[in-house]
Amino acid sequence: MTQLTDSGRRSTEPAEQRIAMTEWTMTTSTPATTSHDARPGRPEIEFCGGLVEVDREPFTIGRDADLIVDDDNRFLHRQFLGLSESQGVWLLANVGTRLTATVSDRDGRLEAFLSPGAVLPLVFDETLVRFTAGPTSYEFSITLPDPAFVASRIDENESGDTTVGRTVMTPDQLRLILALAEPALVARVRGGAALPSSGEAARRLGWTITKFNRKLDNVCQKLASQGVRGLHGEPGRLASNRRARLVEYALAVRLVTRDDLALIDASTSGDTDAVPD
Repeated sequence: MTQLTDSGRRSTEPAEQRIAMTEWTMTTSTPATTSHDARPGRPEIEFCGGLVEVDREPFTIGRDADLIVDDDNRFLHRQFLGLSESQGVWLLANVGTRLTATVSDRDGRLEAFLSPGAVLPLVFDETLVRFTAGPTSYEFSITLPDPAFVASRIDENESGDTTVGRTVMTPDQLRLILALAEPALVARVRGGAALPSSGEAARRLGWTITKFNRKLDNVCQKLASQGVRGLHGEPGRLASNRRARLVEYALAVRLVTRDDLALIDASTSGDTDAVPD
């Protein structure tokens, strides 16, 4: 059993600042030059500044597991995620019953919603996993020594031929996301970070709670209309964790980065809920 203890918080790699929009693009992938008959190398997990080799199967992750994420958080499943190998491919499974994880590649080109009971193949050299349990959000990365696929580089062009979806955010909407994601963005080590409450985020922005909730509704509705899951509740079920899901999504697709934090203190005027021309 491995336990990593640290006051570390999760971090996000710096990227080019994006102020008014985010785009996510489809990229092609090419198989790596590895034999499909050979047993794949064992993954390593980076969490709280330490590396842990996946030395057994299934390898469990949770509150009381092979990798102990946080043994004091009673909102976290004893065994939440599991890693195992099948026919030369490593699989990440959600073996919990309530929590959901957000999984993305290092560059934010792929984002998946791993619900309870779901299984996802790991094919990239580095996979980022984020989830929230109670008031705390967590992040760790899984590295494969011989990934099944290597992403091909695609250069953006002015014609926008590679663009699949586009979400335009107003300055106030970006500031709202940044206020919620700030603890994760300022952290230097992948680990756990406290998720701000709506009241804390509103005070950080100098807004009333009414204004914050109205703009949060607008952001969630805008992203949900683009197909982002988990931002609105199902019939008969409230989306009580939508703030956590919003932060996980924003970090996964690099909607906001550490370079954008200066925008939190930027002043705005007028009604910025409408998308500008």
